[in-house]
Amino acid sequence: MGCFGCTGESSKRSERSNSSSIKRNDQTRPTSGSLKVKPVANLKKEETSNDDQLSLDVKNLDLVDEVSNSARNNGKLAQTFTFEELAAATGNFRSDCFLGEGGFGKVYKGHLDKINQVVAIKQLDPNGLQGTREFVIEVLTLSLADHPNLVKLIGYCAEGDQRLLVYEYMPLGSLENHLFDLPRDRQPLDWNTRMKIAAGAAKGLEYLHDKMKPPVIYRDLKCSNILVGEGYHPKLSDFGLAKVGPSGDKTHVSTRVMGTYGYCAPDYAMTGQLTFKSDVYSFGVVLLELITGRKAIDQTRDRSEQNLVAWARPMFKDRRNFSRMVDPLLQGQYPVRGLYQALAISAMCVQEQPNMRPAISDVVMALNYLASQKYDPETDPVQGSHKNSSRSGQKKNNDRSAGDDSPDRNAEGEING
Repeated sequence: MGCFGCTGESSKRSERSNSSSIKRNDQTRPTSGSLKVKPVANLKKEETSNDDQLSLDVKNLDLVDEVSNSARNNGKLAQTFTFEELAAATGNFRSDCFLGEGGFGKVYKGHLDKINQVVAIKQLDPNGLQGTREFVIEVLTLSLADHPNLVKLIGYCAEGDQRLLVYEYMPLGSLENHLFDLPRDRQPLDWNTRMKIAAGAAKGLEYLHDKMKPPVIYRDLKCSNILVGEGYHPKLSDFGLAKVGPSGDKTHVSTRVMGTYGYCAPDYAMTGQLTFKSDVYSFGVVLLELITGRKAIDQTRDRSEQNLVAWARPMFKDRRNFSRMVDPLLQGQYPVRGLYQALAISAMCVQEQPNMRPAISDVVMALNYLASQKYDPETDPVQGSHKNSSRSGQKKNNDRSAGDDSPDRNAEGEING
């Protein structure tokens, strides 16, 4: 959910929403035509175990054909905790343990004596039908997953009307915390760290697409859902919108449009046809955010610059614009060749036509190469700044200018269309 640090609003939004700051209403008010879940709040603990309650949720929500079926058959469910254990771990959900809140519930830091581990505990709103559905999908998706770039689900609680998820604790919070609206005492991410995070996030997505059985479409890739641990190691989180991908001769999955405004692929938003390339588009937006320091949607900017992809597309056409696109908080400390290659990757990922976007495996290969090319500001040239690329409060480097160090079009690490 992107709130293992105080990340503020992180709720899901439809691509058709007119604002990126509107909370999704279906978390607490099911629509009249939605599936009703039988109330289970009055069930006694000894009558219904966590595992039994999860089975009831799967049945009541008609999820037997989802990822859950495979997870349950493989017997890989995360361990279960009682509500009493999780309440004790957080001091009965004390305010000083509170980490943040998103669209589906509050997150607390806690210590579980049972496993002697610091954890992050997400307590879902028990009144929201969508929240219960996404709770089940998250448990059963992450029970199948095992990858260093996916957040680890330690366990869950499904007891009465309580639904809680227990994750490994990510001490640095979300990528969003380190990229936008930085407090004065926080240093901006350097170029090497940004490429490391991009490469790691891409590897997590590749695992979902190419390694999981059945393959999974993430459907909610964004900066607030990329958590960072020690050494800025990135992990994808919040799998409540994940869907089993198409198999066999099928090219897409038809589904209700869900996601976050600004990250959602236009083809999916218009048709409801979800593909693996929908995730690739979202990744391209995140990569653009890492490069530019701009938000996917920023309504504080001039109208022509509020949508990041719409602003970037015409600038991709002329490499003379590229130095104007880079985040000014880098203060010119980036490799020109690396910048060009990173922009080339993002440009291909956000192509309007999904068949023009690269496979995530190709993106991983290119970003692994970029991440291996370390930039050293002590020995490598520092590029000049540009006035019209400034962010508020940014110190400008006025003395140096960028040379025309254009990369070879076939340079290693770029994606060939």
